[in-house]
Amino acid sequence: MDRFLYVAMSGAKETLRAQTANNHNLANVSTTGFRADLSAFQTRAVVGAGYASRAYATNATTGWDETTGSALATGRDLDLTIQGPGWIAVQARDGSEGFTRAGDLRVDANGLVTNGAGHMVMGENGPMTIPSYQSIAVASDGTISIVPLGQSADTIAQVGRIKLVNPPAQSLERGEDGLFRSRDNAPVVADASVRVTSGTLESSNVNAADAMVNMIELSRHFEMQVKAMRTAEDNAAAAAQLLRMG
Repeated sequence: MDRFLYVAMSGAKETLRAQTANNHNLANVSTTGFRADLSAFQTRAVVGAGYASRAYATNATTGWDETTGSALATGRDLDLTIQGPGWIAVQARDGSEGFTRAGDLRVDANGLVTNGAGHMVMGENGPMTIPSYQSIAVASDGTISIVPLGQSADTIAQVGRIKLVNPPAQSLERGEDGLFRSRDNAPVVADASVRVTSGTLESSNVNAADAMVNMIELSRHFEMQVKAMRTAEDNAAAAAQLLRMG
């Protein structure tokens, strides 16, 4: 009886964990450049004294979906989509360097270039700053050019180049802030082969229909496991009644 109850209990617990990962993906279906988390169930033996007669289910995040989202036209000069593999380097809240596919850039009142999440965009020599301008353009290699405020349209100045990187996907891990970082904290150098397209944004790669179907399926699995636990309780009560009668 305890085996029956243990399997159902561990299954219900890990189903909730899988549901959490799925719901996180679903909540980010509209997040620019979001990469969906991947999770999987595994069977593991219970470690401890006695015979190896117990097993339980586990669910863990096994990585993230490398599929590229769709490019959505915005017509905005500072909206960027990376063509193929690659990342935009930004500075995280703690000062470390992270990587993102979210290219919704903007220039704040102090001239700092940030993305929609408020992370400062890295250039060749640290966070990028841009002087006052009347027009701005981003080249395919990430070079930002402006027409300075008060100057004629043929006066173009290059103010810096966005740091674009392309480390191996297996060397990256996602942090709690949503940014990707090198697993061993090794510095990542800029990659001149990475290209961007201005005037578009990359959508999330989460398939909303698949995530909804998965959410319903996991809910049914959880209900089934709870029902199994109730059945185990009823069976234990019936067995106790029989022993009392004896």
